[in-house]
Amino acid sequence: MPGRDLREQLTAFLARREREFVEFRRDLHMHPELAFAEHRTTQRLADRLRAAGLAPRALPQGTGLVCDVGSGDGPMVALRGDIDALPLTDEKDVPYRSTVPGAAHACGHDVHTTVLLGTGLFLAQQARAGALPGRVRLIFQPAEELPGGAREVIDAGGLDGVDRIFALHCDPRLLAGQVGLRVGPITAACDQLVVRLSGPGGHTARPHLTADLVYALGKVVTELPAALSRRVDPRAGFSLVWGRVSAGSAPNAIPDDGVAEGTIRCLNDDAWHAAPDIIGELVTSTVAAYGATAEIDYRRGVPPTVNEATSVQMLRDACAQTLGPESVASTPQSLGGEDFAWYLEHVPGALARLGTHSPTSGAPMLDLHRGTFDVDERAIGHGIQVMAATALTALWEGARADRDAVDAALA
Repeated sequence: MPGRDLREQLTAFLARREREFVEFRRDLHMHPELAFAEHRTTQRLADRLRAAGLAPRALPQGTGLVCDVGSGDGPMVALRGDIDALPLTDEKDVPYRSTVPGAAHACGHDVHTTVLLGTGLFLAQQARAGALPGRVRLIFQPAEELPGGAREVIDAGGLDGVDRIFALHCDPRLLAGQVGLRVGPITAACDQLVVRLSGPGGHTARPHLTADLVYALGKVVTELPAALSRRVDPRAGFSLVWGRVSAGSAPNAIPDDGVAEGTIRCLNDDAWHAAPDIIGELVTSTVAAYGATAEIDYRRGVPPTVNEATSVQMLRDACAQTLGPESVASTPQSLGGEDFAWYLEHVPGALARLGTHSPTSGAPMLDLHRGTFDVDERAIGHGIQVMAATALTALWEGARADRDAVDAALA
């Protein structure tokens, strides 16, 4: 396990560097870049990592980096930070306000990026001192908001050799100094569904001679959510909500096409995987009675992010060691999507919530995805402490498991 003086080492490291990291975060905040356009951000990161003697590797799509810290054949732990911004206007009156019209770091990715950079620099220091029992892969991921960046990283081999992966996400509901943890699903799946119906059309005086398409579309809109409630375990939190329904242009003409579009959110990974087949079956059976033809366009978003229990315990231990046991808070499952889920489809790991709300009495909560979003910048140091300690905890436990396996094989 990490040495007893890890907390003191991190405190000393941050005493020298914390101001640097705050300025780095502010520079990113002033120059936000949207998904797959994070060229300046990528270059800034590459320059800083190389200056520390590391060898970052650019991802094939041109933005984002992967950088390994340490060497040897020991276990490998990955840490992810997302680097893209949102397409909205920064409404804050601060010196580091966005200088890019229509783009802002309103989800805290500038903090995630800076935390990962600081963690990498500390771990590189540990590696030089011979205190890193394995390797740590830093994943500076583009395009989390699109989404799509996680799959690009995976396709590029970003998880090759990785035993476990961790990430933090800003949470303005938690005070700076708190970390929200949860075993199991922590975010939801979010997909899009488009159902297009077609038929021969006809006169409203003779619906029996054609396919009454509007009636059939109404049945889809009302019956599909109801039927799903009986085909999917209620504990899966499966929700289909329509956002657009359109058909026809005249009151006395049955149209020959119509469309319904909506979103599907799901809290359970098994239900998410089964959803397209179940929905296809239910839509087909619903419209068959009315003579209409259905075309289903099921657009995958992201699966639920499902935290593995052992990885959450490693985060818990790291928080207790660095910030104190009182720093750990229970966090509810969010209905928002997070493409960190794609990594957890391949390797065990966990996503934690990093508190960013100022503990100052009366401070307003600055919510995510708003032009007013900002953070208590002490959260940067907290994030570095937790991520560094988590990586070391996971490496030491992985190294111990490897030794135990060798001992068992030789016994």
